[in-house]
Amino acid sequence: MNSLIILLIGVLGIAVGYGFYARTIDKNIIQPDPKKATPATMYMDGVDFTPASRNVLYGYQFKSIAALGPIVGPIVAVRWGWLPALLWIVFGTFFIGWVQDYSSIILGVREEGKTFGALSYKLISPRARTILLIFIYLYLLLIMGAFGKIVGYDLMTKPAVPLGVLFVMGVGLLAGQMTYRWKIDILITSVVTVILAFVGIWLGTLTGVQNFFTNINELFGFSFGDVTWARMLWSIVVLVICYFGAVLPIWRWAQPINYVSFWIVFLGIIGGTVGLLLWRPTIDAAAFPALTTWDGKLGELGALGPMWPLLFVTIACGAISGWHSLVSSSGTARQIEKETDALPVGGGAMFLEMFVAVLSLLAATVGVGAARYVELNAGAFVFAEGLSKFLTYVGIPESFGLPYGAVFLTLMALTIMYLVVRFMRVASAEFLGDAVPALKNVHIGTIVALALSLLLIWTGYWSHVWILFGSSNQLMAALALLLASLWLMTKAKNYTWTFVPFVFMFLTTMAALARTSYVVLRDAITKGAELPIDKVIGNYVAGVIGVVLFLAALYLAVDAVRAIQTRLAEGRATAGTD
Repeated sequence: MNSLIILLIGVLGIAVGYGFYARTIDKNIIQPDPKKATPATMYMDGVDFTPASRNVLYGYQFKSIAALGPIVGPIVAVRWGWLPALLWIVFGTFFIGWVQDYSSIILGVREEGKTFGALSYKLISPRARTILLIFIYLYLLLIMGAFGKIVGYDLMTKPAVPLGVLFVMGVGLLAGQMTYRWKIDILITSVVTVILAFVGIWLGTLTGVQNFFTNINELFGFSFGDVTWARMLWSIVVLVICYFGAVLPIWRWAQPINYVSFWIVFLGIIGGTVGLLLWRPTIDAAAFPALTTWDGKLGELGALGPMWPLLFVTIACGAISGWHSLVSSSGTARQIEKETDALPVGGGAMFLEMFVAVLSLLAATVGVGAARYVELNAGAFVFAEGLSKFLTYVGIPESFGLPYGAVFLTLMALTIMYLVVRFMRVASAEFLGDAVPALKNVHIGTIVALALSLLLIWTGYWSHVWILFGSSNQLMAALALLLASLWLMTKAKNYTWTFVPFVFMFLTTMAALARTSYVVLRDAITKGAELPIDKVIGNYVAGVIGVVLFLAALYLAVDAVRAIQTRLAEGRATAGTD
């Protein structure tokens, strides 16, 4: 299969999915009103409720939802074959992904910026609020564990990466100052800050700079399990960055840094796509078959497990992601200036992420050779090397392209990690704030979240944590679709476009979560004597989290069925008003 055909399939998915299906839903069912006041304009507090330009918000939304899911997921899923991976990326986004993102924004905007906890209390039951908050907190903890290992262990420990990443953070702060304090035009702000960010990335490639970070990484030689000095140092640095992102006003840190990072990532997407168009490589069918085996064996790499349900949770953000619903409802919905911005921001960003997933699929299948793919164990760095290869065809040397690809990856993860911690401290305050008033303090709530994250990063097996993250992530998406469906029922609006995806995602992800939790706990019990103590702890922690998430989702489903029956019996599905 030629790479151009795969790219064309991705483009057609965007054109038809966004241009026809999404616009039809927006126009005929939701019917946004550009004159209606939004939570951002009604409750503007300069912290969370902050009206933002649609252009800025699009960049913020994309960089807040697009992390390592659309990159790592397709790379790993190639082990089942590139064809099922491609089909799930395109059709998952078409029928489910954008639906969840867009409906979550609309739900937040129409319900005055309420959190999912408050909405579950209103739409399902009082008990549902408590259960959902527990689910969300543990699910977010898994995100920190999965992404924290990749960023703190694999990416920031590379000497060419830290300066570029820290430079982008600093330039993002400058962008916030220029936009909100100095009132400088967004075009000028964008050009200045993006150029400075690329200068920082280039400086990171210089030999002297890399030697400096190499010396830091080798300062001490101790280790605890697989936690070396360098991994310990950079995982802590990453969490310090997350601390500031969680406690500072959204306009000061998260929004401007994510906006600048969007351009770093977007220009990489454009450059990689142009490189592919000029190169026009063909997938080697012997090395990367369209379909491998049901259990995902590829070459020397062992089996992953059954294609259903694991493929659908391995490729998370590239097709659908529960993380998006939290960003959309509790973050973006509080920054939407006009209701008509919801579709281009929410739906548009999701379709762009779908294209990133397609690009990642090609980075694995044509960007690196089969031998290198196996050598990298189908990990995240496959994308960095694949993107670097694509960029050589537009004249960018690998000496810059490879570090740039690594910074690209780091920004994809880091720019959502501090939002994860932000939502963790909000969830803990909402759940336990009355019983433990200290958790209402943003600093204490944040520090508790970071301490738990560090425990999982330092002890968990990445492969187990990733699958658990993917399962809980897709399950969070199912629950978001459930809330959207219940809300549509109360408003007498067509809800089949959200309810059918909910049923599919719920059944699929419950199966994946149950299987993975069983495997993790089985390994902890039966192989505990063979494993290092840190990994035994990590397996038990991950396994218990998985079981709690499964039970929480089951209770929520029971309460949701009762809520649906009640609404249908009372005729609320036809009597509601906006």
